[in-house]
Amino acid sequence: MIEPLPETSPAVPPASVSATQGAYQAIRQMIITGELAPGEKLKIEHLKDRMKTGASPIREALTLLVSDQLVERLDQRGFRAAPVSQENFGEILKLRCALEDMALRDSLACGDNPWEEALVLAHHRMARVNGGELTTFETCHKAFHMALLARCRSPILLRYCSQLYDLNVRYRYLAARSRKYIRRDVAGEHQGILDAAVARDADLASERLLDHYQKTGTFLAETPDALQE
Repeated sequence: MIEPLPETSPAVPPASVSATQGAYQAIRQMIITGELAPGEKLKIEHLKDRMKTGASPIREALTLLVSDQLVERLDQRGFRAAPVSQENFGEILKLRCALEDMALRDSLACGDNPWEEALVLAHHRMARVNGGELTTFETCHKAFHMALLARCRSPILLRYCSQLYDLNVRYRYLAARSRKYIRRDVAGEHQGILDAAVARDADLASERLLDHYQKTGTFLAETPDALQE
């Protein structure tokens, strides 16, 4: 499970925490976007020079990413970016569809006006992001998907959904290598999900949300080489 980054305490200087958080976010972004390839060995010296920071923040960030399942620790040999596979994606997709179906239905059942307003605002912010602003888009994209589930009454379920979202992101980037991916109307998919959610139509909202996720698998099937890195 993804755990929150440690809070600043008297025993940990704020500057160290900030450096660790910065390294964590930067390495995570490079892994999910494929800038660091699946299975690539992550050498601390190389990352230190690349990111202009110390070895300790890099090592601490990699340890955090091990708990996120985005990095693997190699016995006596350091770290590597977690590999990808069709089996792993299938497991993530299956769990994501099952858990988010539950969370979404509960969220819609408990949805109120403040929840609806926050959801519409999250969608608006996501829709406004320029396609080149990758980091901002990913932040807004996750905010929209989690806003859909925000009224779910199970914090544990929401945490699982958040982690599965993170594990799935790198597969979305791999799927985007499909020549046909450019034809995908992602904005239209998001709008359809939003409309059904605002209407409190749980069946339609769930159908559209799960179809949105399953489309990634369709495009991955067209790019099998992407899962052999």
